[in-house]
Amino acid sequence: MNRRDFLWQSGGGLGGVALASLLGRAGLLADTPAVRPDGGLHHPPKAKRVVQLFMAGGASHLDLWDYKPELVKRHGQPANFGEPVEAFQNGLGPWLKPVWEFKPYGRSGKMLSEPVAPLGEVVDEIAFVHNMVGKTGVHSQGTLLQTTGFNRPGFPGVGCWVSYGLGTLNENLPTFVVLPDHRGLASNGTKNWDSAFLPAQHQGTAIYPGSKTPIEDLFPDDKNGYVTTAGDKAGLDLLAKLNCGHAATRPGDDRLDARIKSYELAARMQLAAPDALDLSKEPKSVLKLYGLDHGQSSFPAEINPVEETEYFARKCLVARRLVERGVRFVQVWSGNDNGFPRRNWDSHEDVRRDHGPLAAGMARGAAALIADLKRTGLLEDTIVLWTTEFGRMPSSQGGKGRDHNPYGFTNWLCGGGVKGGVSFGPSDEWGYKPADRKKPTEVYDLHATILHLLGIDHTRLTVRHDGIDRRLTDVHGHVIPELIR
Repeated sequence: MNRRDFLWQSGGGLGGVALASLLGRAGLLADTPAVRPDGGLHHPPKAKRVVQLFMAGGASHLDLWDYKPELVKRHGQPANFGEPVEAFQNGLGPWLKPVWEFKPYGRSGKMLSEPVAPLGEVVDEIAFVHNMVGKTGVHSQGTLLQTTGFNRPGFPGVGCWVSYGLGTLNENLPTFVVLPDHRGLASNGTKNWDSAFLPAQHQGTAIYPGSKTPIEDLFPDDKNGYVTTAGDKAGLDLLAKLNCGHAATRPGDDRLDARIKSYELAARMQLAAPDALDLSKEPKSVLKLYGLDHGQSSFPAEINPVEETEYFARKCLVARRLVERGVRFVQVWSGNDNGFPRRNWDSHEDVRRDHGPLAAGMARGAAALIADLKRTGLLEDTIVLWTTEFGRMPSSQGGKGRDHNPYGFTNWLCGGGVKGGVSFGPSDEWGYKPADRKKPTEVYDLHATILHLLGIDHTRLTVRHDGIDRRLTDVHGHVIPELIR
């Protein structure tokens, strides 16, 4: 007798599904992961959850936090890399100095540019990794590499792996939540948080804070006045009964399991989600911290971060409300793939114009998130990871822009066991490549380090797929001890 038939006959109908759910949470079913939140981790964790901030389009490390005096000195001179360079576009013009002034912040004296100055208040909590390298200068591939560990589709997002490995801390909310840019999706769209060959319930759930319908299809449409609460429940009960009967005759197919669980979760979310997204319950001091009190901006008029602060900081505050309610992984996106006028980080034409409002809004929201997590005690076991698919070249493109640079860029992280106030792996004098080209940092190393902080050995969290033991870090990755306190 297979597992489904046993559960169906012993538990009966929806009772069997409930029993399966209970056994699964206890790790007593053969197809549930061995890594569980009840102490069955590979080693003691320092963190329980992750907030990933993703800057879509390729944010310029050179204009934000990887200060290069040599670029200031050589500004306008012909760029000489000392080797042939393959540019994505024709971005090999003269050296281009940072488009904003830099100043030191914190006890660490970290140099930050004008738009990201709000991060100066929390910079001693942050570990910057300046020697990141990618495999490609193509947006779609670079983005997938950072979000899934592979530069081609068909692999689970990092949040899916965390959900699969650790399970839920709150039965009433998704384990993996995605807060996309309000203007549209980034390269690859939903593939960045798809569960691929993992059980389907581990895929990211997209939520749009501040919109009329933050979660699609959670409630009946207002136009359908004939849908009553009782009728809605009866319809869901009938669907559940039909799905359970169908699933019982198809062992090994997890798609209906995932659909049943999605219906169950949606019913629970009808109560939990509105509360999590209701920012009116936050005190005025917290809204002011995130810049959501609509007060006067201290930034120059040309940067004008009001719109970006409103949207990005709102998502950061929602992220804090979600993680404090038990969501394991929250992904916050800035930038979309919708072309012009450019509202992403792909600044080929004008870095100052494009990066200015995005960076200022991002910095206000990220700084507030870190400070707020610290205020509530959540930073101690919550990792905040700032990510982009690649950086920008130290040479100019069209005078004011910068081309793609997958050869060297910056990610940063803080909280959850991360050693703050450090800059790891310097880039070279131009910010073109790692200073030590034999020891770059790859996304596999960051993923391995984050899983390690969550109590997971990245080499042991595997799923057999197409005859291969697949994992987030593929066959690569090393934990970076210099980033761990």
